[in-house]
Amino acid sequence: MTVLVGYVPTPLGEATLRAGVEEARRRAESLLVVNMSRDDVLVDAHRAGSDDLDRVERDVAELGVDVEVVRIEEGGDPADALVHTAHERAASVLVIGLRHRSPVGKLIMGSTAQRILLDARCPVLAVKEDGG
Repeated sequence: MTVLVGYVPTPLGEATLRAGVEEARRRAESLLVVNMSRDDVLVDAHRAGSDDLDRVERDVAELGVDVEVVRIEEGGDPADALVHTAHERAASVLVIGLRHRSPVGKLIMGSTAQRILLDARCPVLAVKEDGG
């Protein structure tokens, strides 16, 4: 089995990655790090560059965790993509970042994290950004 991490190149994404590494070590499983970009935006801050993904793979491997880094190129909906990938890869747990949003923000924009929590067939570990 594997631990799947939804990664974005932000401080929250780094906190999520650290939690995923800890979970993979605890479970003695491999780590699958997934990054994607949405089709409906011209520039997506959540899309990690190749250098960043190479760094993630190198840093996790140096910690002794078997890691695979995947970029989903076709975009689409992040919640659907992560839930589908978790099911397809038989993930034991899906690790996602959870950022604070106002009630109005949730109403207007929807909540990717909420959809993942409700739709995933495996347990979901929601991580908040490190304080400091």
